[in-house]
Amino acid sequence: MSAARAPLTREVEVVNEHGEREQVHIPAERDLTIYVDRRELVTLMTLGAQPELLVLGYLLNQRLVQGASDVESITVDWEVNAAAVKTHAGIDRIEERTAKKVVTTGCGQGSVFGELMAEIERVQLPPTRMTQAQLYALVNAIRLQESTYKSAGSVHGCALFTLDADEQGGGPQAAMQIFVEDVGRHNAIDTIAGWMAMQPGEGAAGALGPARVFYTTGRLTSEMVIKSAQMGVPIVVSRSGMTQMGYDVAQRVGLCAIGRATNRRFVCYAGAERLVLQPGLAERG
Repeated sequence: MSAARAPLTREVEVVNEHGEREQVHIPAERDLTIYVDRRELVTLMTLGAQPELLVLGYLLNQRLVQGASDVESITVDWEVNAAAVKTHAGIDRIEERTAKKVVTTGCGQGSVFGELMAEIERVQLPPTRMTQAQLYALVNAIRLQESTYKSAGSVHGCALFTLDADEQGGGPQAAMQIFVEDVGRHNAIDTIAGWMAMQPGEGAAGALGPARVFYTTGRLTSEMVIKSAQMGVPIVVSRSGMTQMGYDVAQRVGLCAIGRATNRRFVCYAGAERLVLQPGLAERG
């Protein structure tokens, strides 16, 4: 993989409500066209923080490759805003599999190729459970996280956490493994999928490993729930709400979906059996 990092923000001059000129930072949105074995596939709008992992995660979550081992190289060149992917054996039936494109609700016009809804029925999620204390620890870790959003706004953040195995809350509550921001939440989760696939001992799409929880600042749509399930992560947490289709998919695959998670407030939309409530904890300061 190349390491084509790009500045996440740029400074611009604005006029405030008093008519005064000042300098502020805004996210540096840029286009990135993905070529797979010299065939143009798609153009993503991204901040460009970790573009190689974004490309790998995109291919994984679109089910165009089964794992990182299918890919020989990923080279990103910001001079031409392109990512060149070389696979070991090509992508079988790529024309057919990318012919049907569904424009989703993702910021930056997220897209899902093929019949991913049909494939989701085959997903087997691990029996992960999370305590209420671990949920609060996760939300607090996000609150303390330094981010582009705090300095420039207009981006979504996603994170992957691992949980301590003790349901009584002994030891570490929730450990953040990676935090990603991008102009669209689907880009951020794809980048995390790429990161998972590159970890030692991971299976296809990073489905193996310790108990994990996915967090997003954005709403829980069908796309976010599907991608989390494909990644083998059975619990998703959002500071926003959930759509009907996202709810339906979560119910079908047995995924725990928690929304409106801020401070000590939350709503568990689906999979409540995975959440271990601790009476009185919400009232403790």
